Amino acid sequence: MRVLIAEDERELADALAEGLRGEGYEVEVAYGGDTALAALGRFDADVLILDRDLPGVHGDTVCRLLREQGHPVRILMLTAASALDDRVTGLDLGADDYLSKPFAYLELLARLRAMRRRVGADAEAPLESAGIRVDPARRLATRDGRELQLTPREFSVLEELLRADGGFVSPEALLVRVWGGDLERTRGVVKITVHTLRKKLGEPEALHYAHGHGYRIGPGS
Repeated sequence: MRVLIAEDERELADALAEGLRGEGYEVEVAYGGDTALAALGRFDADVLILDRDLPGVHGDTVCRLLREQGHPVRILMLTAASALDDRVTGLDLGADDYLSKPFAYLELLARLRAMRRRVGADAEAPLESAGIRVDPARRLATRDGRELQLTPREFSVLEELLRADGGFVSPEALLVRVWGGDLERTRGVVKITVHTLRKKLGEPEALHYAHGHGYRIGPGS
């Protein structure tokens, strides 16, 4: 799932981004309301974590504009105000959920998981190839009916490979889609994740690599 964090407290925004990437989310960060709106024009976010008190364009205005435009992004609004009237105002503007600062990181993750289930339920059918089945809505992966115990990264890599429908996906593309374009990461982290994923998929071999092309899921070599 793709998440855009719109938060002007840079330390908080960067820490959230790092944590969510570690959970397997694809994340981008905007530090103002105007840059958040611009980012949504190029980043197909499923969820917007939106601080209410943003510079440039206020978070309330961002929320209202997105709803007026019919933008499908789910909005989790953050604010330092915890009074009932403030929560009602945020929801009336079109936010899907509301979280008051300071908040527990585990609660934020739980809210995102709930949103992911709603996004997935609206979005797509399971992906299948070579006996491997991924249900994005339920975050469930199986092979020949056997449930696969995957880490969030392994699940996201498998999902991206199945989306390619038998085509190759380069390590660089996986770095962008799964690790959120983290430039500090290298192709080695992709290789390690694919190695553990291949072992969990088991036999017969279904995850293949071709030099210069990348990885693919399907029968044959």
